[in-house]
Amino acid sequence: MMNLDLSPIWISLKTAITATAIAFVLGITAARWMLVYRGKAKSLIEGFFTAPLVLPPTVVGFLLLLLFGKNGFLGQFLQLFNFTIIFSWYATVIAATVVAFPLMYKTALGAFKQIDDNLLACARTLGASEWRVFWQIMLPLGKPGLIAGTLLSFARALGEFGATLMLAGSIPGKTQTIPIAIFFAAESGAMDKALFWVLVILTISLGVIIAVNYWTENAEVQGGRGGLRTALTGSWRGRRSFGLVKNIFAGLGNQKIAPHRENANYSLPQHPIELTVEIQKQLRDFFLDVSFTVDRTPLGLLGASGSGKSTIVRCIAGLESPDRGRIVLNGRILFDSEKRINLPPHDRACGFLFQNYALFPHLTVAENIAFGMPPDASSRTIKQEVEQQLLAVDLAEMADCYPGELSGGQQQRVALARAKANKPEILLLDEPFSALDTHLRDKQEKLLQKTLITYQGVTLFITHNLEEAYRVCPNLLIIDRGIAIAHDSKQNIFEHPQSFRVAQLTGCKNFSRAVAISAQIIQALDWNCTLEAIEPVSSSINYLGIRAHQLLFPETNTEANTFPCWWATISETQHRMTLYLKLHQPPETPEDYHLQAEVFKEKWLELKSRPYPWYIQLHPLRLMLLSDEKFKKL
Repeated sequence: MMNLDLSPIWISLKTAITATAIAFVLGITAARWMLVYRGKAKSLIEGFFTAPLVLPPTVVGFLLLLLFGKNGFLGQFLQLFNFTIIFSWYATVIAATVVAFPLMYKTALGAFKQIDDNLLACARTLGASEWRVFWQIMLPLGKPGLIAGTLLSFARALGEFGATLMLAGSIPGKTQTIPIAIFFAAESGAMDKALFWVLVILTISLGVIIAVNYWTENAEVQGGRGGLRTALTGSWRGRRSFGLVKNIFAGLGNQKIAPHRENANYSLPQHPIELTVEIQKQLRDFFLDVSFTVDRTPLGLLGASGSGKSTIVRCIAGLESPDRGRIVLNGRILFDSEKRINLPPHDRACGFLFQNYALFPHLTVAENIAFGMPPDASSRTIKQEVEQQLLAVDLAEMADCYPGELSGGQQQRVALARAKANKPEILLLDEPFSALDTHLRDKQEKLLQKTLITYQGVTLFITHNLEEAYRVCPNLLIIDRGIAIAHDSKQNIFEHPQSFRVAQLTGCKNFSRAVAISAQIIQALDWNCTLEAIEPVSSSINYLGIRAHQLLFPETNTEANTFPCWWATISETQHRMTLYLKLHQPPETPEDYHLQAEVFKEKWLELKSRPYPWYIQLHPLRLMLLSDEKFKKL
């Protein structure tokens, strides 16, 4: 039986554990920093952090020897304190840490990058500081990846050989690790000893690999139903006291609390409720330049996708910064470029409902709602507020559920309850119904309208859906490529648009170039007809418009603005028919038409029985007299 000194096992495990702990802290810190760093040296720093992955271990050991040797910078400094690194156990730890760090760093960076940015932005708008966002959102959501990185770093530190041998040498009982023991046993011909050490390190390494695979697969399987998240946050139902929810937020140190959130019973200020926005920002495709003021009457921001609506509300919430301008909410300056004021998101008192709802997947419904409440609030206050919000959205029985267990409509309601729970001065609703089907959308709209009746703050509702905007918001702000082109009541905007582009963005489909003939007569050039108008015709009017549902079909041509027409083609929905019509003469092709008319199917059945030509009336009261510099045919 061979006589073995088992000290390499203890030295290897002690070294690997210590090096892994150091690499864990340094790797996560570096990953968090590089995640937000946008400096010019980013690639250089990234290369420096990951160099030990590609450099031969002997090269890494030589560089460490230059640094910590007797003639090295750090070596000479440490000699002032009669402390030497080389050929000591500390040298084995340093070598193992250097080669393990890149694995921990890259794994942590990958885990953090996979976290939805909206989750982090949402946490900030709910009043969380950057430290709290990191500790309570990034670390829990990145936990599977971080654990995998830790185990891989441990395996790498355990197997380190070249750098350790050069910096620490092979001193039995002091710096001789298992890989070094294998090398010298094989070098001396003691193949039985070398085989023993190989089997030992294989057993440990395979155990680590199995643990990594098990953790990763378990996280994927259970991720949608709580699973690992339960281990992170505990069960709502199993708690004796709702006060334990607050304990999730404990241990954050002396965190600064925004003045408007110090008191759980916070109410809106007594001065006028008003938001003033005057901002400019250069975007990739256009220049954003908007100015508007809104009180507690809900305002809808309507515009095409990519017109700048979301950028505006993100600037209000502090998630993005304008280049110039100012934002004032209820007399409190949120942003002012001249005064160099730019409050962070957690100090702005904004309730932000994101398009994808941004519910924290590792927290239960109740914990999601409680997240935005002041950390120093009492357990009773938290419990009462959460219960009240759950009742308001008809989800009292869902307190223990995780977001992955909810339907889209239920998630939207939870997100709305969470946005209101921290008593915000403004609600920012960014396309909240876009992910819902028609039935759920109608139900959620009614809930939102009911909520806004009692809400006392400012509300901005962002959408590109015309019908949503009309149903939810009394007032509208029309945004076109970063410019506010209309701000008025919804009735005035839809019935009396002042420009071609406003009419186009609010759903008008029929346009013609126009020339004023007299005070009440206008020539429609593209429709080849002369029309009477009720409104005085200004010389600046150069377009005519009429909405598809406002076209009439009289049986005779005795009324003003009535012309013969033929249909070129039709388009059908479950309730309506869209008729593509040509005036004055039959069409030659399906694309040969002047106007689109929308009618219910009952009307269509009646029209089909009429002989040709039909008659269509562009009623003088329904004509929109428009001006614009540029005509865009739909």
